[in-house]
Amino acid sequence: MSATAHRRGARLAGTRLTVGPISAERHLEFVQAQRSVSFLQTPAWGRVKTEWRSESLGWYDGRRLVGAGLVLYRPVPRLDRLTLAYLPEGPVIDWAGEIDAFLGPLADYLKARGAFAIRLGPPVRTHVWGAARVKEGIADPDIARLTDLPGGEADPVGARVTGRLAEAGWLPQSPLDGFGVGHPQFKYEIPLAGRSEGEVLSGMNQLWRRNIKKAAKEGVEVTVGEDLQGFHDLYVHTAERDRFTPRPLRYFETMYAALRAEDPERIRLYLAHHRGDLVAATLLIRVGAHACYAYGASSTHKREVRGSNACQWAMIRDALAGGCDVYDLRGITPTLDAGDPHVGLIQFKAGTGGQAVRYAGEWDLPLRPMVYRVFDLYMKRRRR
Repeated sequence: MSATAHRRGARLAGTRLTVGPISAERHLEFVQAQRSVSFLQTPAWGRVKTEWRSESLGWYDGRRLVGAGLVLYRPVPRLDRLTLAYLPEGPVIDWAGEIDAFLGPLADYLKARGAFAIRLGPPVRTHVWGAARVKEGIADPDIARLTDLPGGEADPVGARVTGRLAEAGWLPQSPLDGFGVGHPQFKYEIPLAGRSEGEVLSGMNQLWRRNIKKAAKEGVEVTVGEDLQGFHDLYVHTAERDRFTPRPLRYFETMYAALRAEDPERIRLYLAHHRGDLVAATLLIRVGAHACYAYGASSTHKREVRGSNACQWAMIRDALAGGCDVYDLRGITPTLDAGDPHVGLIQFKAGTGGQAVRYAGEWDLPLRPMVYRVFDLYMKRRRR
């Protein structure tokens, strides 16, 4: 559906919202008033993504701010200064309400400023599977994917959002394996609201509890510190072992500085030492009641002392103590096939108890269809 059709949707909803730039201070004030927001939708994240131009936008109902979003603009080669406008895990609006009233004005605003397409990731769930159900699926040779698993709890808000986006001409971008060029559609989360530390621990499987206990018995000490160089050295080692491309130290320095400048408690670096040796390190990012495990690294040497489990347990305990509703272990692939190498990731995270969650995923709205087709072809060629 075109931007004109979106305007009709906004009028039919009976709500006239306007969209315009807001200051980082006003944006942060709105974020802090919410119970939970993705760190990717904080003003500081725009200062982390230095390869993108960023802008804070606000939705107004009269003079009242009713929504906010961080937009990242990225020019695409050979597209005559046109940009892709990206709102990762956002925007922060009332997704349970009439979304046309929000997305119509957004499309008009961004098209007028040279965007050829919008990409966004609604922070709404569509399905949830508990750890016991995930375990059953892995053991069942007839179940290959989470989406094949019976008994998953469906979320009516997520179903409504994805249905409305599809009707309005938005195009889903999430691939079958759950990982694409953007952020993962499938995640693993531990609910914390209303639970005690003992209840969370007892919800973990025997292996996780044993590893946490073993780390304590071996004398692993977890502290919160600022040794980014030590973290990065361990992270590069982990990348070599697990065969992924590491980010440079400068990226983490920028992220740490930007997020801490916005809120001293926004990001924490956890360091696990055993007899003077750094054996694991993790980064925790928190916005409101949402605590997120962002990055982790571990040493191949002394893996038997279970420094990674010690770091995770320290972060979970701090999230509980801080009144968080959820501890987010971030992305998983939806595979439950025991022969798939990716299944180990969901097995590891399912050991914490918690639940596998499918989100709405990322969606594109072409604002200039011909330009978007060129962009889409360019991206498909890059992925080959």
